[in-house]
Amino acid sequence: MPSFLQFQNVSFTYPTMTKPLLVDVDVHFPPGWTGIVGANGVGKSTLLKLAVGELEAQSGKVCRPASTRYCAQRTDDPPEALVELVYAGDREALAIKRQLAVAEDWPDRWATLSHGERKRAQIATALWAAPDILALDEPTNHIDADARRMLVAALHDYHGVGLLVSHDRELLDELCGQCLFLDPPDAVLRPGGVTEGAEQDRIDQETSRRQDDRARDAITRSRQETQRRREAADQFAAKTKVNKQKKPPAQDHDGRAMRNLAKLTGKDGFAGKLIAQMGSKVRRAEEKRAETKVKKVYEMGIWLAADACSPRSHLCRVPAGGLPLGGTRRLQFPDLVIRPADRIALTGGNGLGKTTLLTHLMGRLNLEPERVVYVPQEISAEASRQILKEVAALPKEKLGQIMTIVSRLGSRPQRLLESDEPSPGEIRKILLAKGIAAGPHLIAMDEPTNHMDLPSIECLEDALADCPCGLLLISHDQRFLHALATLQWHLAADAAGDSQLTVSHC
Repeated sequence: MPSFLQFQNVSFTYPTMTKPLLVDVDVHFPPGWTGIVGANGVGKSTLLKLAVGELEAQSGKVCRPASTRYCAQRTDDPPEALVELVYAGDREALAIKRQLAVAEDWPDRWATLSHGERKRAQIATALWAAPDILALDEPTNHIDADARRMLVAALHDYHGVGLLVSHDRELLDELCGQCLFLDPPDAVLRPGGVTEGAEQDRIDQETSRRQDDRARDAITRSRQETQRRREAADQFAAKTKVNKQKKPPAQDHDGRAMRNLAKLTGKDGFAGKLIAQMGSKVRRAEEKRAETKVKKVYEMGIWLAADACSPRSHLCRVPAGGLPLGGTRRLQFPDLVIRPADRIALTGGNGLGKTTLLTHLMGRLNLEPERVVYVPQEISAEASRQILKEVAALPKEKLGQIMTIVSRLGSRPQRLLESDEPSPGEIRKILLAKGIAAGPHLIAMDEPTNHMDLPSIECLEDALADCPCGLLLISHDQRFLHALATLQWHLAADAAGDSQLTVSHC
């Protein structure tokens, strides 16, 4: 079997789509990490599934070794080999468990694990299998800074063919020797990490736009020249017709008049040839311009109404108390208040209860449900399909409003509505767009940058920076939080292993 992965003119689309997703993808993946880069919904996860054999190409061929493993974005179910891993005593298992801090009780309390802990368990079992191909879909979602360092070290030790889909620019630059940029129907392989590849893509697109501008100008000039010559020829033809109708002088039946008529006829034919030549020149210029591929630039950025601030004194008020975290561990918090314009960052390591606290607060809001945008950390595949179905059934005007916001977050609405199942990034955009369309007084997002592509994250950050309503954000993305939050609620473990919440200004 080959020790590499190769796509040979591979094409694939889903039955509900009117346009193909992947077309004649011809690329070689050597050992080492290759980044798979592109906007939400362009087929990154589909390409990973084709690589490991979970999907079959509709045309073309995928050459792969027998041993493959795919780590999906979602972590709803425990990995099949998790129990075997936690009880395994071989050197590789012990090293991986130590490297990713996998605990023996994780299989028994999977439902209470944080999504960051689940992600580490998922990747640990995949690495323990030592596959020839390892395809990772957003591996740094949900994990804190310490877990991220552990993960990067573990991925550096993998020596097979690695495919990496991630919005983590630093991870892509650190691990990847090449990146495949997807923009249906195109797939372009560029050397280096995502930063180097994106810069080359920007240069190529600027070059293409300049070539397109020059070609368009040349076509315009050629058409103008053709029209000028056509008008001159028409004038000449009219003059010729008049002269043909004149009777030659009686004294010169075969003389000067016949010679002039011959000249006019010859000039008329020559003008026609020039027009035909110019027409051919225009066609060639148009064909040359068609060979220049220029990406369509979509309008980005979303806008929130200036009056989206609640007139109430507070959006939520919860007295000091505690919440169970599983086993004997508890989360302790002081009196908590969320005011209409508060911008709160809820931070802390994996497993300390951030999502538990957020869920507790969401059930105690002093707001109408339609005034709350709540985007959870994970949305199951079944729930995603149901949300998309409900949105697609909305009245045309309402659907258009939501899809305009989705488009401004970097996803193509038509492709999204045609999909069997939206990607995790796309379903988060839909939930956010639905809430924004209703005029929210509070936006609460659990790991908002997870699953989203880089342009979408930038658009989301810009929109939230300008919005006047309250924000409650859980994130490990410190840059994102630094740009938006004014208050920090931080969870840390005490000596007894309980989580303690402290409140401070950023």
